[in-house]
Amino acid sequence: MFDLIIWGGAALSLAGLVGLIWCIFRVNAARKAGLTDDELRAAVQAVLPWNLGSLFLSILGLMMVILGISLG
Repeated sequence: MFDLIIWGGAALSLAGLVGLIWCIFRVNAARKAGLTDDELRAAVQAVLPWNLGSLFLSILGLMMVILGISLG
């Protein structure tokens, strides 16, 4: 039972990490595109909710792993 919580949390953490890496690539591509300050700010603001969501998934997954280890 607790193995499922641990592996589910690990998968959730991995999904969050993939999302964070995607955000890094997205902002890096916007920086290299030579955009103006306003356009770059808009691009970063568009990525910000995805970044926060990915960070939340990673934290939630790590909490599940810790909970599974503690209870198991």
